[in-house]
Amino acid sequence: MATESEGKGETLSGLTENEAKEFHKIFMQSFIAFVGIAVIAHILAWLWRPWLPAEGGYQQQGSLLDAANQTVASAGEMVHQVLPLVG
Repeated sequence: MATESEGKGETLSGLTENEAKEFHKIFMQSFIAFVGIAVIAHILAWLWRPWLPAEGGYQQQGSLLDAANQTVASAGEMVHQVLPLVG
């Protein structure tokens, strides 16, 4: 089967080499974006409620929320410092 299509200059997918490269580029960009969003979502979920709680269980959640608020606030400050440099 594969040897028959090789003789005609076609690929098994029916795409030309340039089309395959373009598809691969778009696929990889989409995959990296998806993984990046998933990592951010997992970090936020961990800050909200860790999967492996401390010895006291989830009773320490108040201090965890304070840490999450500090993280978000410091990230906001960094964004405000970088924006004037970009524009």
